[in-house]
Amino acid sequence: MIGDDVLVWREVRKGFGRSIVLDRLDMTARRGRSLVILGASGQGKSVALKLAAGLLQPDAGQVLIEGRDLARQSAAGRKALLARTGMLFQGAALFDSLPVWENVAFRLLNAERSSRAEGRARALLALRRVRLDADVADKRPSQLSGGMQKRVGLARAIVADPELLFFDEPTTGLDPITARAIDALILDQVRRLGCTAVTITHDIASARRIGDDIALLGRGRILWRGPAAALDRPEDPALDQFVHGRAEGPLALAP
Repeated sequence: MIGDDVLVWREVRKGFGRSIVLDRLDMTARRGRSLVILGASGQGKSVALKLAAGLLQPDAGQVLIEGRDLARQSAAGRKALLARTGMLFQGAALFDSLPVWENVAFRLLNAERSSRAEGRARALLALRRVRLDADVADKRPSQLSGGMQKRVGLARAIVADPELLFFDEPTTGLDPITARAIDALILDQVRRLGCTAVTITHDIASARRIGDDIALLGRGRILWRGPAAALDRPEDPALDQFVHGRAEGPLALAP
């Protein structure tokens, strides 16, 4: 293990065609802490998260988990590193063809080759952790509300007790009450697991609730980083513009 930096983006560059999304991004996520990455649409938040989750590869630079470069690992080494992570996708990204419990146990059944009996038992435990009753297990995702689908997605993310959790816009599309409940569940699970969490969002209220450290992403790099308490009285001009939703200021808006 390499100090307190569990996840590191080092001089990361990523583009699509002529569009440079990330430009020499340097950022770290520290052990046992919750990092929230803020930023306007089109500023690279999702790309940064997908790079860390192994869903994309950088054009240049490194993404390191526990000091090991994801891009330089063998297939087995990469699989072992990513097996220590869990992810709650935006919109939950559940398979509607599968019952809830199989969605939750998907990794266990397909990557870890657990038996269906063991997979179901662990799925039911994960569902209880996100305050869903066992009678949900055999339903289809389409039978659930948006908030319940988010809980199922969270159960899937934590079922293997990961050391590193990724959250992609966890409160998007939810009403304020449900969003607060999802944030409380996220905090509860992060603390229970003692893991590192990385969340991307544009929801300031959510960032205040779940973040220890806040990073503001813009123009492909980190413009500001500090404690979550700074959101209440932002002194940095870019952070102040973002927090207060001002059109005018140092932040470049996506075209």
